[in-house]
Amino acid sequence: MKKGEQTRQHIVERAAPIFNTRGFSGTSIQDVLRETGLEKGGLYNHFKSKDELALEAFDHAIQLLRTAHKEAQQGRKGVLDRLQGIFEVTLRSALGEVMPGGCPVLNVSVEADDTHPQLKEQAQKAALSLQNFIAQVLAVGIKQGELKPELDPEATSRVLFALFEGGILLTKLHDNPEYLWDARNHMMALLSLYRREA
Repeated sequence: MKKGEQTRQHIVERAAPIFNTRGFSGTSIQDVLRETGLEKGGLYNHFKSKDELALEAFDHAIQLLRTAHKEAQQGRKGVLDRLQGIFEVTLRSALGEVMPGGCPVLNVSVEADDTHPQLKEQAQKAALSLQNFIAQVLAVGIKQGELKPELDPEATSRVLFALFEGGILLTKLHDNPEYLWDARNHMMALLSLYRREA
């Protein structure tokens, strides 16, 4: 990687936690300069605007989330164990262990809904990607005979994603992960209705 690319990556890695914690409107260029140790001219050598940096910082946060999900799936067998892995990453995300500030999808969705169309579009893509990941896990569970074919993977993935994101929101609001554990237990109860007997 060339020096310019390394500097750009350094900026993104340092800026992502700031944007994810303070939001787009709450993050100033001064915050980024302070965190990266760069002068304003050095920053603008790599990014034309705060918007461009925010979009790349969000992509970086989402990539960390995807990596965490991929790692959490290693060695897991069976649909319920794989969904438990997804839950564990969701819990870690809510607690700021994947990225400081919590779940980037939730954070950007709340802030950018009416204020930043490009960030909202990025959040929509990330949310759909995570929903599709859950749907694939469920579809494999049906194919392998663990779940009944009546279960709709796409619709169920939307419900589970909503449960988890709602659980993250309430966990952050009340500083209490019990809300996410309730979401996890509800997920398991829902899927138990569709489990095939061995």
